[in-house]
Amino acid sequence: MNPFIIITTIFKPTEAILHYADLENYRLIIVGDKKTANDWVCDGAKYLSVQQQKKIGNHLNRQLPYNHYCRKMMGYLHAIMNGADQIIDLDDDIFPKKNWGFPALKGQFPFISPGKGFINIYQYYSDKNIWPRGLPLDSIAQKFDFQGNMTGQSCKIGVWQALSDGDPDVDAIYRLTNNDGCNFFNKGPIVLGKNTVSPYNSQNTLTRKELFPLLYLPAYTSFRFTDILRSLVAQPIMWLYDYHLGFTDATTIQKRNAHNYYEDFVAEIPMYRYAPLVVEIVSGVISGHETIGNNLHNAYEALQKNKIILSKELKVLEAWLKELSFF
Repeated sequence: MNPFIIITTIFKPTEAILHYADLENYRLIIVGDKKTANDWVCDGAKYLSVQQQKKIGNHLNRQLPYNHYCRKMMGYLHAIMNGADQIIDLDDDIFPKKNWGFPALKGQFPFISPGKGFINIYQYYSDKNIWPRGLPLDSIAQKFDFQGNMTGQSCKIGVWQALSDGDPDVDAIYRLTNNDGCNFFNKGPIVLGKNTVSPYNSQNTLTRKELFPLLYLPAYTSFRFTDILRSLVAQPIMWLYDYHLGFTDATTIQKRNAHNYYEDFVAEIPMYRYAPLVVEIVSGVISGHETIGNNLHNAYEALQKNKIILSKELKVLEAWLKELSFF
């Protein structure tokens, strides 16, 4: 196995980054931006400065804006160029527990029945009134019968999302109205069937090699929407090739960097408006007869036609797919 951990930061090496740098059998890539110090250094980590990024993928680098989370894709590209077979997304304020890691990518897992639409996966791991960022607002009060819709099934996992205790990933509405922390129950992995949907983030997430094109982070959406939009585009495409989204226990603790919750709310408005529509639009334009890359392009082209993304997003996506075509 050749797993890479990708983190982007504007800060000096954080305590969390130092933890990941000490892990054996993982290669840690830190992606800088214009706000990151030029003298950034950490033993056990490969730092990609803005200048170094220009030498990695010129097509993509020219198209990506600066001071945006999408710069993380330069780290993905570096990992792919160096033979990665798994790419793990983490953030600089997420601390690993002793049990940090992910389940196998194939096996027998508790499996949620297909066709259930959006579900609040946090209900499986908590009895709090809490929901993940990106869950449609009309779903946050709905109770889902996990036991009544669960079987054991052998399946292939395309993406594992592990949860985070402490200050987990929730939307600004939760933070403005409640903002209680949460330590999730340990209930093991659970896998979602086709057309059973949950947003997933880029904070403690593993993607397998076959689905690397789906790591594309939209460059002209807000920081609060980019990884959620990615997750909603990816799931219908994953289903075409019989890959599934899985969740598992909290293996990290998030000590969240300071945020302005109202500004987060404003940045999340497109997410609240478009989340269910994205899955519907993407599902209508993709085909199992196409490659993953072609389906990804068709998906974003349809989102642009429906005015969910800007037309210049397609230029960035095309640069990403062109870079991947070399490997």
